[in-house]
Amino acid sequence: MGEKKFSLEELSNIVGGILTKKENVEIVRVAPPLLADENTLALALSEEEIENIQDSKAKAFLVPLGVNFDHVSTIEVERPRLAFMKLLNVFYVAPNTPLGIHPAAVIDESAKIGKNVSIGANVYISANAQIGDNTALMPNVYIGAGAKIGCDCLLHPGVNIGDRVEVGNRCIIHHGASLGADGFSFVTEAPSNIEQAREQGTIKEVNKETKVYKIPSLGSVVVADDVEIGANTTIDRGTLENTTIGAQTKIDNLVMIGHNCKIGNACTIVSQVGIAGSCVIGDRVVIAGQAGLKDHVEIGSDSIILAKAGITKSFPPKSVIMGAPGVLRKDFIKRLKYLDEAEIMVQKYKKYQHLLEDYEKFLNEDAKI
Repeated sequence: MGEKKFSLEELSNIVGGILTKKENVEIVRVAPPLLADENTLALALSEEEIENIQDSKAKAFLVPLGVNFDHVSTIEVERPRLAFMKLLNVFYVAPNTPLGIHPAAVIDESAKIGKNVSIGANVYISANAQIGDNTALMPNVYIGAGAKIGCDCLLHPGVNIGDRVEVGNRCIIHHGASLGADGFSFVTEAPSNIEQAREQGTIKEVNKETKVYKIPSLGSVVVADDVEIGANTTIDRGTLENTTIGAQTKIDNLVMIGHNCKIGNACTIVSQVGIAGSCVIGDRVVIAGQAGLKDHVEIGSDSIILAKAGITKSFPPKSVIMGAPGVLRKDFIKRLKYLDEAEIMVQKYKKYQHLLEDYEKFLNEDAKI
């Protein structure tokens, strides 16, 4: 594949920017100012990177609206991160997914394969599975029985799609992700320690001989259109109903989504989040890194859960939640304020403690008279 080359006018039109041109520059790459050369469009989108312009070898810069320099060409943009995305898509080199079916792939004769697909080495497609047009399955992908993969999807190496899982159109699933494993669902003959703790707040009787039975998962996983799922993320199938992921939701690496969960549209779920079974997440919810949600909680649309929050109850739409146990941000800040005030009170107490002790001693001696 040849090197991509663009004029400043072409790139300015792509990002919808305002071009102030000092000279003709052929652009073949993008980079931060200090890593740029004369054929680089340098991305000076933050105050720090703007300061680095003077030390850069680049002759052209992408900058926020209102930033301009006399000695270099600039493309000014109103929304820098959006322009950044458009540029990276221009210079992005897609994974190598040659059209056709690799001879080392194994495809059941009952499977339905669409047009213009790419099926790599050691891919296994089970009975009655369906693969949509223009979809690429990279090496070592497993597709379970009756699973359906939509059109224009990209499944990276090592993805495992369980039986009857449905993936919509234009989805990207990264290395090692697992969709459709059984849910983590069990039951004991006698009330378990967890059941006792929930109902009574204590653990009174322990049955060391009790048996633990697996509850099978009869549901599956349904992923809507334009979803991206990160590497080594796991999404379990539902017990009776399907676990569902809404359209345009973006899920980072190493996320765990339990059985029966309903994730809304356009959500952002960051790395190492754990969502226990039967949670309902509204639309456009952001869950930051390492947050954890207990089972059966509901988070309203347009809410934000901050990093490392521990969610033990439901919250209404437009909530900003932080802390463990999770509370509304305004309540968390109020608690921090109370802690500061408590520290001041302790310091005052220590300062006058001797007077209080003397007064108590006086009262005790007076009581003896």
